[in-house]
Amino acid sequence: MRRTLLALLASLVLGTAAPAWAATGTEATDAGVTGAQSAAGGAQGVVALLGVPGLRWSDLSARETPNLWKVAAESALGSLSIRTVGPVTCPYDGWLTVSAGIRSAVGYRCGLPPVPERRGAGAVIPDYGYLHAVARQRHAGALGEALRAAGRCTAAIGPGGALALADRSGAVDVYLPSADGLTAASLGGCPVVAADIDDIARPYMAGGYIPREAEPVAPEARAAAVRAADAKAGAVLAALPPGATVLVAGLSDHGSVPHLRAAMLRAPGAAGHTLGTTSTRLDDVTIIPDITATLLHAAGVAAPPNVVGTPWAPGQDDTGPVQQAAGAFEDDDAAGQTIRNMLTGFFFGLAVLQVAFYLAAFVLMRRRKALGRVRTAAVALSSVPVASLLVNLVPWSAASSPLPAHVGVIVAIAALIAAVALAGPWRRSPLGPLAVVAGITGCALAADLLTGTTLQLNSVMGYTAVVGSRYYGLGNIPFALLATGVLLTSTVVAHRLLERGRRTAAVATVAVLGGIAMILGGWPGIGSDFGGVIAFIPGIAVTALMIAGRRVSLVKLAVFCVIGGVVVMAIAFLDYLRPPASQTHLGRFVGQVLTGEAIEVILRKLAAMIGTMANPILMPILIAAAVFLVYAVRHPGQASAGVVPAAFEHSPALRAGLVGTLVSGVVGMLVNDSGAAVLSMALALAVPLVIAAGVAALPSGGREAPGPLLPAAPPVTPKPA
Repeated sequence: MRRTLLALLASLVLGTAAPAWAATGTEATDAGVTGAQSAAGGAQGVVALLGVPGLRWSDLSARETPNLWKVAAESALGSLSIRTVGPVTCPYDGWLTVSAGIRSAVGYRCGLPPVPERRGAGAVIPDYGYLHAVARQRHAGALGEALRAAGRCTAAIGPGGALALADRSGAVDVYLPSADGLTAASLGGCPVVAADIDDIARPYMAGGYIPREAEPVAPEARAAAVRAADAKAGAVLAALPPGATVLVAGLSDHGSVPHLRAAMLRAPGAAGHTLGTTSTRLDDVTIIPDITATLLHAAGVAAPPNVVGTPWAPGQDDTGPVQQAAGAFEDDDAAGQTIRNMLTGFFFGLAVLQVAFYLAAFVLMRRRKALGRVRTAAVALSSVPVASLLVNLVPWSAASSPLPAHVGVIVAIAALIAAVALAGPWRRSPLGPLAVVAGITGCALAADLLTGTTLQLNSVMGYTAVVGSRYYGLGNIPFALLATGVLLTSTVVAHRLLERGRRTAAVATVAVLGGIAMILGGWPGIGSDFGGVIAFIPGIAVTALMIAGRRVSLVKLAVFCVIGGVVVMAIAFLDYLRPPASQTHLGRFVGQVLTGEAIEVILRKLAAMIGTMANPILMPILIAAAVFLVYAVRHPGQASAGVVPAAFEHSPALRAGLVGTLVSGVVGMLVNDSGAAVLSMALALAVPLVIAAGVAALPSGGREAPGPLLPAAPPVTPKPA
């Protein structure tokens, strides 16, 4: 078993990579969020999209923007997550995503959309073939093509409107360069209208492009741009027939920092409600591909299979007055910005603490000094990951200074968990504190999955709508914490059962608890984590085999990984059989496999996974923990004064749980685009807890730590495979 452990650790330290053939699904919105073509049958009246790139809720007021304020009072309101392929969404990308119905980016030509060439009443976008032939945007024109095939006339105002409604040849039926002098007759009676109102975003363009570090625009200049945008929006609204369905969307970033943007839907029965879709599983957040689905639905046209959004729909919650709703949406953006801004600092600080802990522990354990403090520090450090999720039980974003409040609450919760773990009667058992921390971690994440993942949303270990990589379900790092927490907790129960000679029950405990957690993590609409299922099954199987006293081999590991792939594809296929509007990205992946589009997604995620191997923040955690374990296993007397071997001697089940955690972490690293982050966080939770257990399992208990409450379990004699 020592050889198996060392082989696993050596492979991860060397950065061994394997094909991430099933890496899709790590982002709940990549190339198929909740996959859904909208069904035909929407009211076939006039539907108009007013795209105002850069529009935020803080821009709006009754005095400065009377036209948009009036629309807001008559609409369902929400936030628009404008994430496309890159970290910043320029106007070109936003309008192209509306056109394609899937996250798109035009590449180095990112900036303002191209100006169309007039052709009679309509226009054609010059060099439109570039999108298909060079930029590899094969779905560009999907919206316009579907409308043209259904006989729906399209009217575009401004370059962005033309890009959104252009068919596969780049043509629109009616084109107007701007809203100046717009009349109802100017729209040519077309039932689908898209207007590009770019006054807010244009000042941020440098030579027509968003620079990496956009120069700030003076508040007075931005206010003037907002007023100009409102005036143009008023002109478009005045030209629309009464009863027209109106979508208002802040389609892009206005600089180099992403934000949530304003979204409004004026339709019958929408006023006063939140605006959401099943794409995000959130009542007040939508994504750009949802706009494509909404336009088609309102026009009574079935969406092409590649459209991954779902139609906008008023939510169940009331927004209250517009001013109150706008303030709430700005608070949501501020929370996402807080998390985004603290990510690097948080993980850097966690990496420093981890490395410092291993260095200090190495020195102190060799000298047999302050072992009780080592145990306390280990438990406290392992409490930080779950504390960073439980922080969302406290309304930290309402504080006047959200960032210090967020960090302070995390520290307080971690300290509380550590105090509980070290102060209760369970402290007398070497595995007691480990069981408390691992149990709280696993239970918190399981409860979060069952209640809508409010702990993971806007958390440093989870995801934010501002970044837009995922909006619901089990994120990559939370998967690592869930798998580690469940496996370690189940091995504590198995340890007690083994002491009573109930080996079969011990194996069943690991299988049942691990299986439940795996199903929660992978089930569509709950965890929706594709790669997590593939990684969790081998970890569960290895842990169960070792507790059963069976030998583990690399061949068996490979078989377990294949089983994981088969299971997740079965789950994905069941999701694919559901109605399109109910599918998640798991079902969408099956459709992409059938159409051949899955290769692009897999390659992109593989590149992202490989990129994490050189992450200067995550890799120190991984390397420090791995080197410490390798050295401790090979040189138990020198490295840890026998601490790690003492933990394993006290509980062979704990050894099984740690090896199972390593297996899930390594496989999770290889099949998820978060790569090294998965294994790093698994080790950040597991290794300190093992050290804490080992300190208490020493004959002296570190002297500051009491001896074990229960006698050590007899060694497990492996049975022939």
